[in-house]
Amino acid sequence: MNVLLIEDEDLAVRKLSKLLTEIDGSIDIVGKAASVQESVDFLKNNPAPDLILMDIELADGQSFEIFEQVIVESPVIFTTSYDEYALRAFKVNSIDYLLKPIKRQELEASLAKYNRLTKGTDHEADKSSRNLDLEAIDSLVRQLRQQIQPTEYRKRFLVKHLQQWIPIEVTDIAYFYSEEGTSLFKSRNNQKFSVDYTLDELEKMLDPDSFFRANRQYIIGVQCVAQINPYFNNKIKLMLNPAPDSEVIISREKASDFKKWLGK
Repeated sequence: MNVLLIEDEDLAVRKLSKLLTEIDGSIDIVGKAASVQESVDFLKNNPAPDLILMDIELADGQSFEIFEQVIVESPVIFTTSYDEYALRAFKVNSIDYLLKPIKRQELEASLAKYNRLTKGTDHEADKSSRNLDLEAIDSLVRQLRQQIQPTEYRKRFLVKHLQQWIPIEVTDIAYFYSEEGTSLFKSRNNQKFSVDYTLDELEKMLDPDSFFRANRQYIIGVQCVAQINPYFNNKIKLMLNPAPDSEVIISREKASDFKKWLGK
C-alpha cells in the first residue's frame, strides 16, 4: 500500500511512519508533505497514492485548501487535535479521522477499515468506490470547516435599566428564562432584566460549555447550579442560585446530556 503523509510536525511524521511500518510491513510511504503547497505539488506530479494521512492544520494553512487546488483521488484519513465530540459524526465511507496523539490501536482500526473497503474490488467497483469517497471528502471538508472555525459567542447584552441602557457581561448571568412570552435573565447578584430574543435564539448565541438548555423555559449557566435532586420518572430537579421563580425540571431524556455537560 502506497501512503502519502501530509503533516507539518517532524516528530509526528517520524512516529506515524514508525507506527505504519510496524502495523503493516508492506506499507510504502511514497511521500511526505508539510504544507498545502507541497501537498498540491506532490498530488499534481505523482500517481495518486492508495491512501493519504492528512493533518488538518499545516505550516501554511488548513489542509482544506488542498482540495480547492487539486483533485484528490485517494481515500483520506484526517489527523487532528480537535475535539473528538465535534468530529465523531464524520466517519463516512473510507474516510476516517484520528485524534492526536495517535494511538496504535486506532490507527490499526483505520487501516483495517480501509482494507475492508478496498479488498477484492475490480477496476470499475474501485472507481465507483473512489467516487463515493470523493463525494464524502467534499461533504466532510464543508462540515469540518464549519466545525473548527472559531465560533463567536455572545459576550454581553445591552439591557434597559430604569432610564438608561447598561451592558451586562454574559459571565455575570446566572440563567435565562421565559415568562408569559417574554425572555428574561437573572444576574448572579439576583437582578432581573428582559432581552429581545427568544430562548431558541439565545441558545445559539451562548457558549454551550457555559450554558445548557434545561427545558423549554430555562437556559441555565453552569455556575448557577447549586444542587441536583432526583425527581420522579428519572427526571432531575435543579436548585439554582439565585433561586428561580418556578421549578426547573430536566426531563429523563435530557438528564444524561445534562450530567455530561455539568461534569466537563
